[in-house]
Amino acid sequence: MNVVPPSGHRQIWQIAGPMILANLSTPVLGLVDTAVVGHLEAAHYLGAVAIGSMIFTLLFWSFGFLRMATTGLTAQASGRRDQFSINTVLVQSCQLACLIAAVILILQWPLREIALWLVPGSDAVMVYASIYFDVRIWAAPATLINYAIIGWLIGCESTRQALLLVLVINAVNILLDVILVYALNMHVAGVALASLIAEYVGLLVGVLIILNPRRYSLDWRQLVRWQSLPVLRPSLIVHGNFMIRTLLLISCFAFFTTQGARQGDTILAANAVLLNFITFMAFVLDGFANATEVLTGKAIGNRSVTHLKQALKLTAFWSALMAVSFTLVYGFAGKQIIDWLTSIELVAAQAKQHLVWVTLAPLAGVLSYLMDGLFVGATFSREMRNTMLFCVLFVYLPAWWVLKGFGNDGLWAALLLFLLARGLSQSAYIARIIAKARAD
Repeated sequence: MNVVPPSGHRQIWQIAGPMILANLSTPVLGLVDTAVVGHLEAAHYLGAVAIGSMIFTLLFWSFGFLRMATTGLTAQASGRRDQFSINTVLVQSCQLACLIAAVILILQWPLREIALWLVPGSDAVMVYASIYFDVRIWAAPATLINYAIIGWLIGCESTRQALLLVLVINAVNILLDVILVYALNMHVAGVALASLIAEYVGLLVGVLIILNPRRYSLDWRQLVRWQSLPVLRPSLIVHGNFMIRTLLLISCFAFFTTQGARQGDTILAANAVLLNFITFMAFVLDGFANATEVLTGKAIGNRSVTHLKQALKLTAFWSALMAVSFTLVYGFAGKQIIDWLTSIELVAAQAKQHLVWVTLAPLAGVLSYLMDGLFVGATFSREMRNTMLFCVLFVYLPAWWVLKGFGNDGLWAALLLFLLARGLSQSAYIARIIAKARAD
């Protein structure tokens, strides 16, 4: 007997569905960038864009906490029906985004030199990668403010509006890629300029969305009213903890890539192919994590343990179903997917030898995605930081050290143990989150 009403499942998909589509639009943009530059006359253009894009992905992803913390805080304020706090979260997040962007722009020269030093390439690649960096770095204010706006929209359950914002950014980027690179012959600078303009167009659309008086009670004057440091401090603590957690996660995957590279170019390329399986899975499971964030935050805001448990039950059901589906698809069609992703026989053969790990990855990682959503919605930022630190220092690195004699299989086993440990360690806090819903 189904104790959850159909409307509950519908609400999950109303939140998760648009976010899954928004997440999936991102790799499409990457494919277009690659296709546009890949048809130019020299390979160093493609190498420069690949390096430049990777640098900004890592740089901006480091500040993804602007989205996460904003979602959790907004959802809780929404649950309390506290419109002033809802608006204040957006204002403070945008202010923090502006401060971070200002620091990035001030430090852009050393950031560029360090980034290009860490990712070596040919002289031609480095010249054009530097050009790409010098143009796209000016997108920092718009990119980070857009993170805050998207997080706020998700927290307000306006995931369709968040989807619209992401699609506008990507659509403008794709259109300008073609115009600037082919029509105006701007090469690498054109790809960077397309991303720059697209982010500011997205920012304009985002501002128009949030200032819609028929949907949101936001006074535009609040957007330019600076809060004092004591008021900002609690928000800064939450953002800071989420940032540390994100940097640790980035470091884990960077370590994974580095250790794969030490085993040779073929292993490096095979792992890059297999990580696409992880990325695609993450795009879908993140959509249900977003739903968990919103529903958890609202339940805590209105002090409803019943709603919190029901939300967790619903999102756990759909997350588990999707994880099992991914495992079945990867198990039955994984080899064919590898052949679609690469035509290099040696790389494909190597990837197929390690296919079992990405087949098991959805089952190993599903709980960690669900718990991430729960922790973000509950703004358990300190606990999220601490569990991540524990899993890195006492699970991932020790497992890699013990298993490194097994080569790439040991590296993948350590990664899956890390994903599993994250979910299990975070689940130990479920009772405390329920207590917070009862007490707040």
